[in-house]
Amino acid sequence: MTQFIHLRTHSEYSMVDGLLRVKELVGQVAQCGMPAVALTDESNLFALVKFYRTCLAHGVQPIIGADCWIKGADGFGRLTFIAMNPEGYKNLLELLSLGWLKGQDGDYALLEWEWVLKHAEGLICLTGATEGEIGRLVSAGQTDKADAVLDKYHAVFADRLYVELTRVGLSGETALAHYAVNAADQRQIPLVATNVACFRKVDDFEAHETRVCIHDSMTLDDQRRVRRHTPEQWLKPQDAMVELFSDLPDAVANTIQIAKRCGVELTLGHYFLPEYPVPDGMTLDEFFRKFSDDGLRDRLHEAGACGRILDESEYRQRLDFEVDVILHMGFPGYFLIVADFIQWAKDQAIPVGPGRGSGAGSIVAWALKITDLDPIEHELLFERFLNPERVSMPDFDVDFCVEGRDRVIDYVAERYGRFAVSQIVTFGSMAAKAVVRDVTRVQGKPYGLGDRLAKLIPFEVGMTLDKAFEAEPQLQELVENDDEVREVWDMALKLEGLSRNTGKHAGGVVIAPGKLTDFTALLSAEDGSSLMTQLDKDDVEAAGLVKFDFLGLRTLTIIDWALKLIRETQGDAPVMERIPMDDSKVFQLLCRGDTTAIFQLESRGMKELIRRLKPNSFEDIVALVALFRPGPLQSGMVDDFINRKHGRAKVEFPHPDLEPLLKNTYGVILYQEQVMQIAQVLANYSLGGADLLRRAMGKKKLEEMETQREIFLKGTDERGIDGQLASSIFDLMEKFAGYGFNKSHSAAYALVSYQTAFLKTYYPAEFMAAVLSSDMDNTDKVVPLIEECRRMGLVIKPPDVNAGSFKFAVRAGEVIYGLGAIKGLGEGPITQLVAARDQDGPFTDLFDFCRRIGTGKVNRRALEALIRAGAFDSLNESRWVVMSSLGNAIGQADQEARNEAVGMDDMFGLGGGSESRSADDVYRSHRNGARWSEHDLLRGEKETLGLYLTGHPIDWYTNDLKGLGAQALETLQRTKDTVRVAGLVVGLRVIRNKRGESFGIVTLDDRTARMDVTVFADLFADCREKLADDSIVVVEGDVSFDEFTNRLKMRANRIETLENARKHSASGLKIHLETKAPEFAEILLSKIHPHLGGECPVVIAYNSTAVRGEVVLGQNYQVHPHDSLLLELRELLGQDRVRLEFSARTTQYT
Repeated sequence: MTQFIHLRTHSEYSMVDGLLRVKELVGQVAQCGMPAVALTDESNLFALVKFYRTCLAHGVQPIIGADCWIKGADGFGRLTFIAMNPEGYKNLLELLSLGWLKGQDGDYALLEWEWVLKHAEGLICLTGATEGEIGRLVSAGQTDKADAVLDKYHAVFADRLYVELTRVGLSGETALAHYAVNAADQRQIPLVATNVACFRKVDDFEAHETRVCIHDSMTLDDQRRVRRHTPEQWLKPQDAMVELFSDLPDAVANTIQIAKRCGVELTLGHYFLPEYPVPDGMTLDEFFRKFSDDGLRDRLHEAGACGRILDESEYRQRLDFEVDVILHMGFPGYFLIVADFIQWAKDQAIPVGPGRGSGAGSIVAWALKITDLDPIEHELLFERFLNPERVSMPDFDVDFCVEGRDRVIDYVAERYGRFAVSQIVTFGSMAAKAVVRDVTRVQGKPYGLGDRLAKLIPFEVGMTLDKAFEAEPQLQELVENDDEVREVWDMALKLEGLSRNTGKHAGGVVIAPGKLTDFTALLSAEDGSSLMTQLDKDDVEAAGLVKFDFLGLRTLTIIDWALKLIRETQGDAPVMERIPMDDSKVFQLLCRGDTTAIFQLESRGMKELIRRLKPNSFEDIVALVALFRPGPLQSGMVDDFINRKHGRAKVEFPHPDLEPLLKNTYGVILYQEQVMQIAQVLANYSLGGADLLRRAMGKKKLEEMETQREIFLKGTDERGIDGQLASSIFDLMEKFAGYGFNKSHSAAYALVSYQTAFLKTYYPAEFMAAVLSSDMDNTDKVVPLIEECRRMGLVIKPPDVNAGSFKFAVRAGEVIYGLGAIKGLGEGPITQLVAARDQDGPFTDLFDFCRRIGTGKVNRRALEALIRAGAFDSLNESRWVVMSSLGNAIGQADQEARNEAVGMDDMFGLGGGSESRSADDVYRSHRNGARWSEHDLLRGEKETLGLYLTGHPIDWYTNDLKGLGAQALETLQRTKDTVRVAGLVVGLRVIRNKRGESFGIVTLDDRTARMDVTVFADLFADCREKLADDSIVVVEGDVSFDEFTNRLKMRANRIETLENARKHSASGLKIHLETKAPEFAEILLSKIHPHLGGECPVVIAYNSTAVRGEVVLGQNYQVHPHDSLLLELRELLGQDRVRLEFSARTTQYT
């Protein structure tokens, strides 16, 4: 017999507390024989749909409620609202939304009493026990005020008000019970007993307190911590609650009465599409059909204008079929809404992607300009997107330029209503590494302990504590042998995976047919920029709201910037939708593997695949995108595809009827669409049925697969195909279905790949400038991009106050470094700079610059950064001279500004206008200072730009590094052999291992690329002093591929300074001489003399009109080949007259 029902429980989604996972909560309630349970999380309904569905699955009545905070005269107090009926449910959604949108205070959503008055209907109210305003007033001895509050509540909620009592051991419970019995009896208000259950069993209290402390950023033993919970707040069975309130049986019985009063049923799985406005006199279906017909006519006309002759009847037939399916499934409004905001974006010159995912398979989407790929030309299937035999919502993922994406969302909100459009919440969880660190901190243990444990957990997607324990022997040893570690580990296991915080879905947007709060409660995004649903992406769709994905794709931004630069430099830019798709020069670029910065094709592994495959058609690019994934790469499919393409293997088809389907992929089943078409052609499947087959093969469910095999074999038998052959083809389809890729997605992305390759081929400067602009905040990406520009023969000019802009620019075919990439120079000063230049023309010198810009807008630090970055080089003065004159230029500009402010003319000509100065040499007095060496110039560039631009320290050692056998970082490939590299040390991170030993991660830069090299403890201890910033080192080690970063990594086995490596490896110092006066020998020996005593022979290569030969100086003249010696000799004789030579001993330096 039912005796008690829990009316207040907190799940993990309360965030501030709660350890109960929804399935655990409902499962235990069902096990205890309770017919109903309420979930009343802290001011939210995050878990609503999950809770509701789980209850129905267990035969338990779900009671929907929330614990809320209400502002009162003396602070705020708790009330619990429980929805009795649909009206109460909607009022609960409204109240929770108001709390977060208008009443948020940190982690709390506070409700005004006026809001409660307006939205009280249909809600049962519990008074919050000791946390409620009444409980707090009673505890403070203010019973008169408590009476007034109780009367206020009673006037609003009447018979829906219950005075709540708890007996969990919190302060004030006894006093409240005494007060409540009398006050409630006088007013005929019923009592109700709750336990505010936050965890499953009493032993979970410590874990729960740890969770609370993680949220509150406190430690468990912190004396300042408010203890809001007790060990009694576990999910107690009925008999325990009956015994606990044996003196107040009605309070227990009323839990059952409340449950009986509640009857909210959610409508799940039914979609509520927003209404799309259609012209008067037309239905939505009629308008959709006409709009689709008109769109197809426009597409066919465009194709004809470009010389493509299409079979109109084939296109019309496909369109009519799709329109009929869409109308039958009730989704015309969805297509029209997507088409509307895409067209708006295009009208506002916001770049939109050609399509993403299976949506590109719809000819209706193509006709409505939702996608830009002709699905018939590219053999894309509608049923892969929208299957008439399996009703589900269509789902377009739309890519927008990252700069314009938010504008499109704002347009949608404006068009359909600010409170009808929202983004979607996500929930962050306590992942393996983070929870270990958090538990260590909360338990008051040393930071190093948590850090050490976290670093032993492999950095892989989907990693859990259990997986890490199995995979890492050191973890097992620590957990088993160290009591402190075991304490952390055991607690972390209890908390791992719990919801921890909210976030915003990267692209998901929902549009409601009316107010969003008719469907879901709302939150405000953390930055206040937008609304968010309280239901995640799966639950919000289950609640009936339609999700649209607005995704930001940076490549679209790059293309847009490149086209703008082309218009600036050349007047006209290509229309990307009309570029030829068979351009031979584009395919030559691809076949060379020159695909740095090409969308989807720029990784090292992809370049290797491209060089092998040698694409010569757009279909090959589509295949590349599909092939470059672990499944095809590891299965042998890639090798088979390439060998067949190049005639090294025979192209075979499983059945002659499949040749038209598999011809473009040389008989290899590469795409999911091909699996569907095979089933259609060989076994009489409809394409809808074939999509079900494809899904079944992907899920690999044995029973479902056997059913599909029977259907397939029956169909092939009807077509007279041999049963054994048919079975083998089914097996083949099943195998490749696991690797098969969505061709619609691959084709859409291949189109963007081709467009970027086209721009790189024909507009290299503009394209690379746009790419550099997109990554100018990331020096590690800029370095290889600059080197790629050099490899392409592009000239990279330093930032320029007279030609540059915030982003990278192009002038006369040269790339001008972006002013926005200068460290310490913000967008504001650059805007002022460009405005002044546009208004009054180019700057003539630093003095003119300071006068026109004003030092109040561009401060001294920013001016120094401009000078050191080379931004004044175009004014034909050395950087050191300009820097030397900076103080005078600032002083003079300030004086002129003060004079102008008081209306004083420069009667003595001390400041002088630009005209009077033009005839003078404003830098004359500053030319006698110390000149900057090339080292000084490059150091200035490094400090302001993050890299060396006009040169690189390693350039001085090119011949030496070649002689030492050092490979360029950009050319490295994974290999089992030890490799040798050299580079400039541009970064060093020192980390401690589990034994407390230091090891290092060194970032090397050899101008071609940057790479992190791991130097483990023993080697690091020996060579740490060699790894100073800006030193050049030679490293021998092992190269492997890092799956997580998708980059190569290196482990050092040996590290030496360049000077030492050169000392041990140089076979001779060759000095080239021509006819010199006899006394020159003395000068030469004087330069060599300080460096004698080494093992490097000096060789004089003499060349005159009369004689030619080489002389090896005696052993007494062997030298140490230091930089200082080489520098002095090169200054004396010339850069190309002095050279170190290396022999086979290069590989054996010790």
